Amino acid sequence: MFRQLTAQEIAQLEAQGCSAKDWTEVEVAQAFAPQFVHNVHFSGHNKLGVFGREITLPGGLTIHSGIYNATLHNCEVGDDAHLFNIHNYIANYHIGAHTCIENVNAILVDRRTTFGNGVRVPVMNEGGGREIPIFNELSASLAYILTLYRHRPEMIRELERQIDAYAEQQASDHGYIGDHVRILNCGSIKNVRIGDYAELVGVSRLKNGTVNSNEQAPVRLGSGVKCADFIIASGVEIGDSTLVDKCFVGQGCIFDKHYSAGESLFFSNCQGMHGEACAIFAGPYTVTHHKSTLLIAGMFSFLNAGSGSNQSNHMYKLGPIHQGIAERGAKTTSDSYLLWPSKVGAFSLVMGRHTHHADTSALPFSYLIENNSESFLVPGANLRTVGTIRDAQKWPKRDNRKDEHKLDLINFNLLSPYTVQKMWRGREVLDELQALSGENTEVYGYKNCKIRNSSLRHGRELYTIGIQKFLGNSLISRLEQSEWQTMDEVRKVLRPDSETGKGGWVDLAGLIAPKSEVTRLLDDIEQGTLSLEAIQQRMVEMHANYYSYEWSWALEHLEQVWKCTVEEVTLDQLKETVENWKSAVVRLDKMVYDDARKEFDLNSQTGFGVDGDREQAAADFEEVRGSFESNSFVKAVLEHIDTKTALGNKMLSRLAAVKQ
Repeated sequence: MFRQLTAQEIAQLEAQGCSAKDWTEVEVAQAFAPQFVHNVHFSGHNKLGVFGREITLPGGLTIHSGIYNATLHNCEVGDDAHLFNIHNYIANYHIGAHTCIENVNAILVDRRTTFGNGVRVPVMNEGGGREIPIFNELSASLAYILTLYRHRPEMIRELERQIDAYAEQQASDHGYIGDHVRILNCGSIKNVRIGDYAELVGVSRLKNGTVNSNEQAPVRLGSGVKCADFIIASGVEIGDSTLVDKCFVGQGCIFDKHYSAGESLFFSNCQGMHGEACAIFAGPYTVTHHKSTLLIAGMFSFLNAGSGSNQSNHMYKLGPIHQGIAERGAKTTSDSYLLWPSKVGAFSLVMGRHTHHADTSALPFSYLIENNSESFLVPGANLRTVGTIRDAQKWPKRDNRKDEHKLDLINFNLLSPYTVQKMWRGREVLDELQALSGENTEVYGYKNCKIRNSSLRHGRELYTIGIQKFLGNSLISRLEQSEWQTMDEVRKVLRPDSETGKGGWVDLAGLIAPKSEVTRLLDDIEQGTLSLEAIQQRMVEMHANYYSYEWSWALEHLEQVWKCTVEEVTLDQLKETVENWKSAVVRLDKMVYDDARKEFDLNSQTGFGVDGDREQAAADFEEVRGSFESNSFVKAVLEHIDTKTALGNKMLSRLAAVKQ
């Protein structure tokens, strides 16, 4: 409840250097005390809370809440807020309780605004055609559909209509700064909504956006930061003169060290430092840490971009209209280059310069290497590398999201129906190449790439091992869930929960799901029967049902391996599948083990023991890096071999006891 100021309070305020165009327009809380309001000019309708507490600043300095040296126009100031040295003015803002604002130039709303909601971001194609309306609840999966499913214009129009309606609901001619916010030594903040517990220190300029901070996951914006036409999700950290223009920045992202991002979407746990992004779709865990790195006009997720990585979307014909896709888990090495349009397969490594528009999406886990200006492909090579396994293990551990309300649905599985269907198809592609060109052909041509004979044969073997590992994993996981003693009981356990999961799968920027379920969702969106909340809930259900759907897919392919249905499968076939799984796991782990050993060979010791002999170099190396046998990753690989071997033997023993 607010009341009018008393004559005595007005007199005290004026004695303390305060003034008002009309004191009757200034309302105060019932317990308001004027002694903590000094040198303040009031314009328009203002409401003031109670200033009864002291605030302790970093370093131990204690100040009292209140308003000092400021001009307020049409503002409401919450209890125990602290406003000090507002150089110009604050206009049309609600300021929450316990919020501290010091040494800022201006904070204002100058028109009816949606605070960044509804801003169109021309992602991937700078020439237009894929403009995405951003809003507070945008998820990576929904953005993927909006970006890439333009072949369904009615569905896109329905989504845009709903997002525009949401943006209109956010529209206001008054801004909001939440509770427990700190805004210190900042420049201009215009048409921006700021959530609870945000920390803005030294920010240069914010214009037309929303900072979705909260107590669980505060947002921190630092020195020299400039943002315009933006949505910043919870738990984001942006500092050191970073520029953000027309962007959505997802939960847990970190931008720092003069990063520049324009007309792009960034989703959970992306990191950008030193370099530049322009018109990109950065799915979860897109990471770039180097000054000379440019990501442009592409879609990425789980990407690690090496120093000097670059792409080109402009072939000097119709402008910068070309685009590219690097599927989940791709990596680019230092000084790599891709001429769009190109498509890089999942978990592939790109080395060198590639100007021939390669499409390696059917051959995942590959190396794409430049040799004499030609693009050579080494299929499956990344399945056996220590880096791939380490990446898959580190992503869940580096989830920086603290908010209970997580927007992005992220499946971290390295092997899934999405990647294994590609290996299945990749094996067929390699067989077709060999059949068409002959088994003794030295180099095969494939989609603007070349594949050596040895690489083809080894790639096919690696894909087979990967498929056996995944199918065995699924079978054993299914059998472990229940008790069974007879083959009839085994077959009952193996029956799928539903038909959902069969057929193709897609990766919706982190959410791995059956294509049939995604298509059903798109049909319902097109019919206008789903709200934005209902769409997100459907995606949540897909994510939650992943393992049920996965088993339907795995069983469909196991039946192809068995050449019979689950109702006809024999005990010997089940045993053979487990044996193949056990062999595949051990073989892959040993390849990873051997790859890790390279990190401890004599070449790796170059530069160690700089002023001594080889013995001193080895001793110096071990002190710094440890020994191969004591390395935590190496020990984990050996433990994994033992654990999975024991699991396989246990399952074989259980199957051996099955009554026919």
